[in-house]
Amino acid sequence: MATLHWQNPDVEVHKLVVGPVDNNVFVVRCRHTGEAVLIDAANEHERLLELCTALGVRRVLETHGHWDHIQAVPAMREAGYEVAVTALDAPRLKEVGYDVLLDDKEVIEVGRVRLHALHTPGHTAGSICFQVAGTPLLFSG
Repeated sequence: MATLHWQNPDVEVHKLVVGPVDNNVFVVRCRHTGEAVLIDAANEHERLLELCTALGVRRVLETHGHWDHIQAVPAMREAGYEVAVTALDAPRLKEVGYDVLLDDKEVIEVGRVRLHALHTPGHTAGSICFQVAGTPLLFSG
């Protein structure tokens, strides 16, 4: 199971390492409402689904579309989780699918927690980071 990786009075971050290249998967959870998002559905969908159920995840945010970050996307979507990715990386998810497009500077509300989306091209053309408002946290994928 995931470990509690970081917390403050408003937000907690859980971390799980999955797959053959040890990808980090994070859950960002509002401590006030229990709402949560999963960042990067990399691999080992059974473990991710268990984690999502336990922590109240409602949505999956993909930092980029490389194969090692999206292998669990089909299972997540089949289980009813909405998957979001940038328009520039959406073609990379053509075979696994996605539901929503993310924009640069978009604010994603997770309960009372706000994640600011920051387009950071380089790793892929559509790479995006998520900065958690009021914290030192940045998820870069």
